Amino acid sequence: MLTILAVLAVLVLIVGGAMTWLQTTEDGALPDVPGLTDEASPDDEPPAEPEQPAWCPRVEFISAPGTWESAPDDDPMNPQANPYSFMLSITQPLRDTYEPDDVKVWTLPYTAQFKNINAEHEMSYDESRSEGTSRLNGELGYMNEECPGTDFILAGFSQGAVIVGDVADQIGAGLGPVPADKIRGVALVADGRRENGVGVNPGNPLSGIGAEIALETVSNLVQVVVPGATMRGTRPHGFGELADRTMQFCAPNDSICDAPQDISNALGRALDLAAADGVHAQYASNPNVIPGTTTPEWIVDWSHGLINQ
Repeated sequence: MLTILAVLAVLVLIVGGAMTWLQTTEDGALPDVPGLTDEASPDDEPPAEPEQPAWCPRVEFISAPGTWESAPDDDPMNPQANPYSFMLSITQPLRDTYEPDDVKVWTLPYTAQFKNINAEHEMSYDESRSEGTSRLNGELGYMNEECPGTDFILAGFSQGAVIVGDVADQIGAGLGPVPADKIRGVALVADGRRENGVGVNPGNPLSGIGAEIALETVSNLVQVVVPGATMRGTRPHGFGELADRTMQFCAPNDSICDAPQDISNALGRALDLAAADGVHAQYASNPNVIPGTTTPEWIVDWSHGLINQ
């Protein structure tokens, strides 16, 4: 008799549990399952870090030198084309701080030339810029494929700033070789397509604009002085998602990035563009770009912050 009562009790518990299950599922709510509470939901698990080879760095800092500061056969890991290259004032301190398997510092090797009436034998600005853009996109695409966990910092000076800025504009619009969230920051120094209010200006306020914008309407006339140098105006996407991570550095009165907006003397401006001297050549020491510091010092400190974030 006791055995029969025990069996009936078990059956009551089973049926009661089943009824509770059916009622909760009919109401659209799942019953609690031991070990699978809200706090332990699989959806709350942090995403796994991308797997990549051991040689891949955490961050790659890509540097694009300016006109006459690089060469197509230069060593990107140990650039020698121009020992006075402005970008070396930024990349060398970074090389001295980080191990190469932790932070890769890569310098864009390209024909950094600017054909003009005084240098007819050189590659044209358009051709040089196109070559540099292709090689930069190639490096980004290669590293993104081989090292999916690596992030990037992009920086460039003068012609190199135009190249980096153009690539950043494409990435920010979702059209580049890497997703925008892989770019920790962009630094453009003396960008010929600089536009007020586009990107972030950490330095002194400026009234002028990039030479490619100022001279766009007289681009054909400019090519009398600098053949093959198309003045393309503003960038189409304003850096897109990267706008708040793109730093613009320009010295007041630098004819490359702070050109007057009126074009009453287009040929004179074109000659300034070809010469690129004066304040344009003094960014390593010019105290008038950013109050209290120099451009290289600011970018190095900023890069440390991005790398160590």
